[in-house]
Amino acid sequence: MRILVAEDEPLLADAVAQGLRHDAHAVDVVYDGGAALERAGVNDYDVLILDRDLPVVHGDEVCRRLAGRDATMRILMLTAAAEIDDRVEGLALGADDYLPKPFAFRELSARVAALGRRSRPAVPPVLRRAGISLDPHRREVFRDGRYVPLSRKEFAVLAELLRADGTAVSAEQLLEKAWDENADPFTHAVRMTILKLRRKLGNPPVLLTEPGVGYRIG
Repeated sequence: MRILVAEDEPLLADAVAQGLRHDAHAVDVVYDGGAALERAGVNDYDVLILDRDLPVVHGDEVCRRLAGRDATMRILMLTAAAEIDDRVEGLALGADDYLPKPFAFRELSARVAALGRRSRPAVPPVLRRAGISLDPHRREVFRDGRYVPLSRKEFAVLAELLRADGTAVSAEQLLEKAWDENADPFTHAVRMTILKLRRKLGNPPVLLTEPGVGYRIG
């Protein structure tokens, strides 16, 4: 998934981003509400992790604007205020979920995964096609019963292709979902990752190229 973390405590924001990247997500980080609105207006995010008490533009205002503008992005609000009234108020602003600080990263990761499932059309918990099975929770891939070791980026790309269920996915779409904003769109990152995936998935080839369109699992 493509995730935006908006948190004004840099150590916390960077730790959350690092953990989510380990889970094979593409993560961008901002430290104030103005930057959060700017990034959300440019990139297509599945989930926004939003600190409520942000500088420049308060997290409440960020939530209010984005919840009314983006029907697909899900918002997980973070705050040190843990009273029931605070949670109710945060949800009333348009947040999809609410997590008080301090929190365990495992819970944050599980909530993000649940919100990500809600941001897209429903898919089975284990993705299967052409003899490939991919378990997003366990981060395991098998082909015809053979375990396939993948890097986090390869795993993220394969997950996007399997979610497309045989439909071609363009290089631009893969770059949007599997890489963060630091990726150079003029590099061959997608092509190189596809080449590595083909080699690891083995024969007969199942990762196909549709000239001028993109890639698909056949």
